[in-house]
Amino acid sequence: MAAMYVLFEEEGAFRAATILTDNDSSLQVESASGKRSKIKAASVLLRYGEPAPAVLLEQAESLLPGIEADFLWECVADGEFHFADIANEYFGHTATAAEAAALLLALHAAPIYFHRKGRGRFRKAPPEILQAALAGLEKKRQQALTIERMVAQLTSFTLPPEFPPLLAQLLYKPDRSRAESKALEAACSETGLTAVHLLYRCGAIRSPYDYHLQRFLLEQFPRGTAFPAVELPSLPVELPHAAVQAFSIDDATTTEIDDAFSVQSLPGVGWRVGIHIAAPGLGIAPGSALDGIARARLSTVYMPGSKFTMLPEAVVDRYTLASGRAIPAVSLYLTVTPEMEIIGEESRLELVPVAANLRHHDIEPLFNERTLAAGLADFPFRDELLTLWQLANACEGRRGKPSATADNKDFNFRIEGDLADAEGCRVEISARRRGSPLDKLVAELMIVANSTWGALLASRGVAAIYRVQGGGKVRMSTVPQAHEGLGVKQYAWLSSPLRRYVDLLNQWQLLACLQSTTPPFAARSDALFAALRDFELTYAAYAEFQRGMERYWCLRWLRQQGIERIAATIGRENLARLDDLPLVQRLPSVPELKPGQRVLLQVESVDYLTLGLGCRYVETLSSSTEEDVVDTLPEAVD
Repeated sequence: MAAMYVLFEEEGAFRAATILTDNDSSLQVESASGKRSKIKAASVLLRYGEPAPAVLLEQAESLLPGIEADFLWECVADGEFHFADIANEYFGHTATAAEAAALLLALHAAPIYFHRKGRGRFRKAPPEILQAALAGLEKKRQQALTIERMVAQLTSFTLPPEFPPLLAQLLYKPDRSRAESKALEAACSETGLTAVHLLYRCGAIRSPYDYHLQRFLLEQFPRGTAFPAVELPSLPVELPHAAVQAFSIDDATTTEIDDAFSVQSLPGVGWRVGIHIAAPGLGIAPGSALDGIARARLSTVYMPGSKFTMLPEAVVDRYTLASGRAIPAVSLYLTVTPEMEIIGEESRLELVPVAANLRHHDIEPLFNERTLAAGLADFPFRDELLTLWQLANACEGRRGKPSATADNKDFNFRIEGDLADAEGCRVEISARRRGSPLDKLVAELMIVANSTWGALLASRGVAAIYRVQGGGKVRMSTVPQAHEGLGVKQYAWLSSPLRRYVDLLNQWQLLACLQSTTPPFAARSDALFAALRDFELTYAAYAEFQRGMERYWCLRWLRQQGIERIAATIGRENLARLDDLPLVQRLPSVPELKPGQRVLLQVESVDYLTLGLGCRYVETLSSSTEEDVVDTLPEAVD
């Protein structure tokens, strides 16, 4: 019977059609659906007389399950072959069109057994390649079974035994090629939970607090927070002793006491005000092991109830301005008139005797706006504090910029309990109004020290890292430029060398300037720019972590106190700051209100894992005089 039909390959699929016109190089064919097309003669795999095209592939697919790939591989000799020739041998007779088509489909469906060598032509895989491919298939099959088993465990909220060693990776840096990640994704899809919520339900996360802490430690401290063993630097003994009785002003938890003050009366002149900054730069040498530690951490990390210091505790203890000791310090002495004009300044390296470490909670009840107006009672360092406060007011007036925005608050967190069991801890959150007399006193004197020493470094041509603000943007720079927000011509961070690497680096430069030695960092040096860049990135990451942990404890406080409704003050773009908490929340349900207006909110949901807070607008409260309270705050000064 003359061939009326053809089997051909088109776009990776096998098709059968009726021949309409048969030319030497091409054919015009018609498919079972009636579609006509022109195909190349080279694409024809088989010409046959029966069955009809609509039936051929159906019959071939029905025969396909009976053709075993491994048996077929055993039957085929080495070398290339055409599927039609092997079909005759395999079936033991001249193969029908359906049998030949079935064999073609079987060869095509077993690429690990048979390698294609052209249209309709194949070569059987070499034994060693076949065995490797089969082993790979078995591995995939076993992996699929393992994934199926892990998905079943996860969806029943049981942690698979493979997960514990990989929890950090699965939570924070998942490798999607791993079977565990695939199982977790599939289980999340089935349960409708996120990965972190599902793993928490499975008991993989000790607590939400630990989840947030471990993510930060994995990113910033992958080798752990412990310090390596280092030799402690010796304290310099050749420095002159300052004839002052210095005192510091800090909150109760501060251990890295960087700054202290002194006041001496100058008869006929006014006062000699001392600003004393701890001098770890005298013992920690650039390039030393301790420098390497500080350079790696770049700053102390703060969070409610805990911190990771930039320097080892023993080093901090050696250089912190703790009371009862004479400590190496860089001192800036200001000659101040009774009118609070600064008429002279002098910088010295010396041993400063620290008489007292004043704490906010002890001094603030005695030294505040109310007691200043009513007349101060008698208490230690009363006169010194009053003089420094008067000087701070004068400095603020000369700058023309407030050291703190009125009505903004600082919040203190007190965690009761062991953070190893954070779920069992209680939190107390207290607010201090920013810009109190004590705050202003410290902030203004730090501005004086940082701007004065920054000017000294710039005038001597000694490289330093400056804090610059222009056009509302704050950035770090190696070029001394104005800080518009503070109203000074230059501002170099030098006042916190125990807890910020930039300050320690600048102190090394200042020490070289005061001792007339070569500065360790030259202008435009790669090391200087690298320190600036790394500090900015790391400092921002630490600040983001601190904000996140403060938000966590704020959410804990809401539930701990049983708060169901809370007042808030509206800011821009539907942001609101909740009363008595450092908690800013976006409120999509709030009507269009002006910044400063107050609203009552219903607390509907809290998620400690995502730090999410669900609040619903209830009503607008009486108007507040506060405005823009949730806008970006001015840069803190220290």
